[in-house]
Amino acid sequence: MNSSNADLPPGQRERDSFPRFGLTQFATRFPAQVDTIRLQILGEVRVPIEIGLAELQGLPRLELIADFHCVTTWTHKGLRWGGVRFRDFYQQLVLPKAGPVSGADFVILRGQDGARSCMALEDLLADDVLLADCLNGEALRLDHGAPLRLLAPAHYGYKNIKHLDRIEFRRSSVGYRPSAYRFMEHPRARAAAEERGRWLPNWLLRLLCRPLISPTVARFEQALRAHQEKASG
Repeated sequence: MNSSNADLPPGQRERDSFPRFGLTQFATRFPAQVDTIRLQILGEVRVPIEIGLAELQGLPRLELIADFHCVTTWTHKGLRWGGVRFRDFYQQLVLPKAGPVSGADFVILRGQDGARSCMALEDLLADDVLLADCLNGEALRLDHGAPLRLLAPAHYGYKNIKHLDRIEFRRSSVGYRPSAYRFMEHPRARAAAEERGRWLPNWLLRLLCRPLISPTVARFEQALRAHQEKASG
């Protein structure tokens, strides 16, 4: 860890590396399809649809530099992401083709590995929220969400779903179950406001999370190596 943390969100510490990371149950889960982008648009919409690579390629591309803030208190700075704005995707593809009903502003994001999270539509429509397919000038790799992931830099990493393949629009959160325990998922999870979770104080959440960082990194690295060895052998 880097000792200079004055310019980071509250409770964060800079980390020099950008590891594959997440809830431990997803360490050994990998996407079935990394060569083709297919996004299902579901929920309270006029017509459920599937959006593919060709349609995404018709949207304006954007490259931005952003820090990545993990809720377990580490931050990796200065990542260069490429993709399309979620706002352009929503306005130019989702609205005219799927037609979410009025008030369907609770959005559930799901990955091929089974991970899921939720965000408010107003947060997804921010200028810096991307459907990202590139990282540091290269196509997104398996360890960081290939073939497509959400990038929401203002929010903790657990909102930035990897291997994104389904987006559901709903009028309420009724029936939604997060990947983690409910106290570990905040409805908005903005890093600057330290919205780490619910009900427990942030000092306690930091205390609980920090000892888990190193073993979690090791577990995810080991699982990735095993997966790659199996795929190549």
